[in-house]
Amino acid sequence: MNNIEPTNLAKIEGLLFISGDEGITLGDLSKITGFMKLAILGLLQRLKTRYENDPNSALVLLNSGDTYRLATKHELSPIIKHYFEVPLTIPLTRALLEVLAIVAYRQPITRLEIDDIRGVQSSGSLQKLMVRGLLDTHGRLDAPGRPFLYVTTDSFLDYFGLSSLKELPPLAKQEDLDLDDMNGDLFLEALQARQKQQEEENGTSTKGNG
Repeated sequence: MNNIEPTNLAKIEGLLFISGDEGITLGDLSKITGFMKLAILGLLQRLKTRYENDPNSALVLLNSGDTYRLATKHELSPIIKHYFEVPLTIPLTRALLEVLAIVAYRQPITRLEIDDIRGVQSSGSLQKLMVRGLLDTHGRLDAPGRPFLYVTTDSFLDYFGLSSLKELPPLAKQEDLDLDDMNGDLFLEALQARQKQQEEENGTSTKGNG
């Protein structure tokens, strides 16, 4: 097993990656790493230069004010667009359903809150669900970094045969759980119960018309 200590540059790059589309502020980078802001600016410039000069790198470093985020190079737009279009014909994976379920029951909710519940990073799943039209953003949280708030859409209701969110199945043993005890499985199981019911209803309808 590789036990090599990550470099300061790698630490900054890792934080940029995990912060996703919302990015991370210079102040937060300093708080998390303990590095001086001037030193972080130097590391950020090194990353920016590395990405720009390496034709084998897909990344660029962008900033708006003191908030920095990673993005893919503009030249990759066609292939990135194709990536998001292709899965539209593929059934929702467990990871996508898990993220969708958490948003459905806890909306409006930020990506970091979703990550806390799942224990893994959710940026890619959120993007795919937004491309499919099942999720959307609804403003930003009034907090440092102003993260996006995610909500379900009318297409989500149509997908699961719901007329409103009030028809979502109740969470199992919700009254016995603290927020800290909640995980992705809790929300996923409830949404899968609705999905199974929807499939059974469609099957019954199809048989009835046969």
